[in-house]
Amino acid sequence: MDEVFLELKGLLEPFGITRFYTDGWGAYERHIDPQQHHVGKENTQKIESKHLNLRTRIKRLVRRTICFSKTTTMHDLVIGLFINRYEFGVAI
Repeated sequence: MDEVFLELKGLLEPFGITRFYTDGWGAYERHIDPQQHHVGKENTQKIESKHLNLRTRIKRLVRRTICFSKTTTMHDLVIGLFINRYEFGVAI
């Protein structure tokens, strides 16, 4: 399973993330510098709240809805539009 984390870490590198807040999974401890890694839940409430808003406002992420997108391109476009609108206040 370390390969999955390393793939994710590689995808995150262009964003310049310098701090990781995680649970105690071993792959994190093996592949993240201890000065950049914090184990705990106290910083996850805000992130989980954003994920909940994303899931409830973008019904395309739920397969049981009539507007479910079957292509990755449509998922990416809809999620990108949501982020621009609700995080940055940009209406396209």
